[in-house]
Amino acid sequence: MSTTTVMASEIAFREAGAGEPVVLLHSSASFGGQWRALQDRLAARFHVLAPDLYGYGATAPWTGERALRLADEAALVESVAARAAGASAGPMQGRTGGPVHLVGHSYGGAVALRLAHEGRLALKSLTLIEPVAFQLLENSDPWGVTYLNGILQVADTVTLAAARGAHAEAMECFVDYWSGQGAWRSLGPAQRCAIAAAAPKVALDFQAVMLEESRALDYAALDVPTLILCGGRSPAPTRRIVALLDMAIPGARLKVVPEAGHMMPITHPELVNPLIVEHLCPETAGMDRAA
Repeated sequence: MSTTTVMASEIAFREAGAGEPVVLLHSSASFGGQWRALQDRLAARFHVLAPDLYGYGATAPWTGERALRLADEAALVESVAARAAGASAGPMQGRTGGPVHLVGHSYGGAVALRLAHEGRLALKSLTLIEPVAFQLLENSDPWGVTYLNGILQVADTVTLAAARGAHAEAMECFVDYWSGQGAWRSLGPAQRCAIAAAAPKVALDFQAVMLEESRALDYAALDVPTLILCGGRSPAPTRRIVALLDMAIPGARLKVVPEAGHMMPITHPELVNPLIVEHLCPETAGMDRAA
């Protein structure tokens, strides 16, 4: 485990391998360790970094005096990417040196979109796994507004329950939304206890996402090879977001994993990881699938 410092907060990240940098961003209620299998797979060819976002894993909680924004998580990622680029960690002006392969899942995908939109991180490729860019649903179409209202209800339930200390109640709503009714109760007591502890940060994640103001048209200027992954069993709102991004980002490739849902990097790594590897190094895709 390695660390760096951002605004006096200690940021933890896992790193392995050498070569072109790959930065992996995890979902809410998770940590950089969710990418362990992919990190091991890529380490022979890439310098792979998997940071813990604020309040997850071994990274310190957000302690700013204002509400957490995706831009704050993006600054955390910039600091980790600076290490990969051989630059000094901390606040930077302009782009981080050296192109980076950026992979983001769910909340991490929303952070990745923020980084891509800001243009402060030089990107060699972008992989988005159902980013929770809920703001794209607003004014998209009647269905999008309906989906957004449903998400807002989940966010309110999680936030209010977390605020009164009912962490298990908050995370039961969260887990069942993303993984299906009854998913929470199917977890063991130790798993439920560990996930419940994330409730206060999950509430902050919802707030950060809802404060995001970028729109689909903002991504039309992206000029980077982009892979978008969607689960065939995922909730309708994220499938709609993925469709909007596919239309907005020039040359984006959308791939659906029919057997998987929103948590596919964790539940179906054997299906997801080869697609990411192929996107990062297409010239070895056939050999990778045969391995």
